[in-house]
Amino acid sequence: MNQMTAPELLTETLDQGVLTLTLGNGKAHALNAALIGALHGAVSRAAENPDARVIVIDGPGHIFCAGHDLKEIARHRADPDHGEAYLRALFADCAAMMQAITFSPLPTIAMVDGIATAAGLQLVAACDMAFVSHNATVCLPGVVNNGFCTTPAVAVSRAVGRKHLMELLLTGTPKSADWALRAGLVNEVTDPAELRARTMAFAATLASRNPGPIASGKVTTHRHLDLDLPAAYEMATETMIGHFMDPDRIAHEKDSRWSG
Repeated sequence: MNQMTAPELLTETLDQGVLTLTLGNGKAHALNAALIGALHGAVSRAAENPDARVIVIDGPGHIFCAGHDLKEIARHRADPDHGEAYLRALFADCAAMMQAITFSPLPTIAMVDGIATAAGLQLVAACDMAFVSHNATVCLPGVVNNGFCTTPAVAVSRAVGRKHLMELLLTGTPKSADWALRAGLVNEVTDPAELRARTMAFAATLASRNPGPIASGKVTTHRHLDLDLPAAYEMATETMIGHFMDPDRIAHEKDSRWSG
């Protein structure tokens, strides 16, 4: 099934449980207000779609995502408040979209064959997993542009250690795919020609698994990461019991015993 949502911004393709969201908005796939809204809407709809089991976010070409649309921001400098109201709305909407990706009950995977910079790297880090090619580079360039990548650091800080985070933030220089793998930003680095097949095969495997325990397990994992150890085990135990009491799991166990 193919569904087009504002093709210049986002293309949605659903195949065998894998929903691929392909970023548009020019070659840089810049996160302007419209693309942020389109991506948030697509992720939210996917959570309510029983046919969708996994989300893959793809920014094809040399640039996976160049971050916020600086030209759009510049246009609002002519506003009476120099764009402050626009920026407040933009960053609130972006934060909500990133959280929708992270907290989606569906596994989310970034597929990266190019540059992921600033909020583009934030988008990668917001996903549960990232598969990248050797062409990929990552960067938080705020300091070289008279700023600081403060909001992208929220997502990135939850994927890497503090030293790697500060190296990205304080140098502003691009890092290789192998560096990103060592830092824990990505799960796997592969040849560019194999990236799509490898990512989609992995996504299809996830899509074939029982969605109920994955959804509740993922939500619980995000919650218990912020708890102390006893509280984390208490929360995880209740969810684990729910996994074993899942009707689909019980039915599968009965079928397996019968066939055996």
